[in-house]
Amino acid sequence: MNWVAHLQRAGFTVTVTESASRLRETRVPAEARSCHTGSIGGYLIEGHVPATDIKKLLIERPAIAGLAVPGMPVGSPGMEQGGRTEPYSVMAFDKAGKMTVHSSHRGE
Repeated sequence: MNWVAHLQRAGFTVTVTESASRLRETRVPAEARSCHTGSIGGYLIEGHVPATDIKKLLIERPAIAGLAVPGMPVGSPGMEQGGRTEPYSVMAFDKAGKMTVHSSHRGE
């Protein structure tokens, strides 16, 4: 999985667990869902969130449930397509499902 390799290159230790459980379906807003869900430091990470955003999250520790990159935008970590990229946003979401833009990217 290319996103896992991205996190490992950024210094994260990653454990991958295949699961039929759909934790994200109940805790990640439907419009923020993507292809995989991770957790770190009490936060959920949905989809192809860049390592830089995760590191910032862990330093700042905002009162949110997690971060998400909805869909699978070309150019996001793990979704590299040569030189092709598309702009995308990393969304913060709270336990009630309210989402706000955490950061914007032009492709990593």
